[in-house]
Amino acid sequence: MWQVDPRVEVIARTLRYPAGWPDSCQIGEKPQEKGIDVALAIDFVRLAMERRYDVGILMSTDTDLKPALEMVCSMRSDGGPRPEVAAWSGTGVRNPRLAISEANLWCHWLDEESHKQVRDPTNYTLEQ
Repeated sequence: MWQVDPRVEVIARTLRYPAGWPDSCQIGEKPQEKGIDVALAIDFVRLAMERRYDVGILMSTDTDLKPALEMVCSMRSDGGPRPEVAAWSGTGVRNPRLAISEANLWCHWLDEESHKQVRDPTNYTLEQ
């Protein structure tokens, strides 16, 4: 569904499967998409440097993205875009959010109703 939206560029990475997947791997082990956090961080900084956005919102709690947030924050004094973050919240619970000590980042807290509005109902599993 995302691929047909002209405003969206879908970037996917190859999944790394646990040894013995799916029959004899450890309980709870799942395939992992590797490198997507690095690609996101690079795009967040590159697009900020190119002034391609006014406000950039990272929807992640992955602390590997903090250096990208710090870089974009450092660009604010030169008129760069404003970085913000987003995280899920539930009834009486808020998940950890990305934060950096150098800036008071605005956080968009998304609840269940917000999730219903942005979720992608597509089943991406392969038919076997």
